[in-house]
Amino acid sequence: MPIVTLEISKGRTREQKKQLVEGITDLIVTTLHVPPDWVTILIHEMDRDSIGKAGKLLDEED
Repeated sequence: MPIVTLEISKGRTREQKKQLVEGITDLIVTTLHVPPDWVTILIHEMDRDSIGKAGKLLDEED
């Protein structure tokens, strides 16, 4: 049973997350030859002020 954990910054719409889950599920089903109901995807959303990149917090880029 494949389990995928995604960590993304908050701010994505429900539709974007739905499309992401559908796309990743399709890829896993095609690549691993497993049924879709075996695939579990966990999305962890983080505040932009809790993510640093290139020496800056992401909320500083807004």
